[in-house]
Amino acid sequence: MAGSLSNSWTLVKASARVLSMDRELLVFPLLSGIASVLLMVSYFGPIGLLGGWELLDQDAGGYLSSVIFFGFYLIQYFVVFFFNTALVGAALIRMEGGDPTISDGMWIAWDRLPAILGYAAISATVGMILRTLAERMGFIGRMVVSALGIGWGLATFLAVPVLVSRDIGPVDVVKESASLFRRTWGEQVVGNFGIGWVGFMIAISWTILVGGTLFVLSSLGIGIAVFPVLAIALLGYVALGLFLSALKGIYTAALYRYASTGEAGMMDSWIVEQAFRRT
Repeated sequence: MAGSLSNSWTLVKASARVLSMDRELLVFPLLSGIASVLLMVSYFGPIGLLGGWELLDQDAGGYLSSVIFFGFYLIQYFVVFFFNTALVGAALIRMEGGDPTISDGMWIAWDRLPAILGYAAISATVGMILRTLAERMGFIGRMVVSALGIGWGLATFLAVPVLVSRDIGPVDVVKESASLFRRTWGEQVVGNFGIGWVGFMIAISWTILVGGTLFVLSSLGIGIAVFPVLAIALLGYVALGLFLSALKGIYTAALYRYASTGEAGMMDSWIVEQAFRRT
């Protein structure tokens, strides 16, 4: 257990080294988050204002609700994949010895626009199918659907870096990602575990600190200071989310580079080998 935790911490430090060279990579998850919030408000806001929620509730599982939610999934996936493509593209430039800028990443994503849209359509379709199956099945059925969702996630784990590096269509992107995963399997993607574990520990520590501060302020009767502390706490959670999203994008780029070329670039090779072992 201690060795796994040590590897996880080393992994995060290695990813952070890349991020420390290019702090502007944090801009991509920030833009993705802002765009996602704006999308949700602009997409579902008018539906709520026009009283469409009641209609959707009556049509739950029907044609109309399926079309509306598929449209949302499609645009949402497109937004997320666009900025992930920009992030991974910029990270790959750094791993190849370059000095990427925000515009470099955005141009890479823009150049892959048709493939991103196609991959978003595939992901939205799979998401809708899994959602529909989960709604219509019992507990065991939902467990099976969850397993299928995990399998899809593993098969497409390297889809974004493939999309960045290869000038191929969305179907071939999925096939290539699945092929790379089959050739370089992992018991558990240590990268995700490491980044998730460290993120969880930081979030817990931050929560304890905020909670302790609020308790002290309450004990001292300084209620007016509660709102600034809550605002700072929220900013801390947002910053942590951006940091972890950027780290995951960097690690995904390193995994793809190692799986396709055998080189880890700016990442330590032995760390990457812990996540994907040669069969």
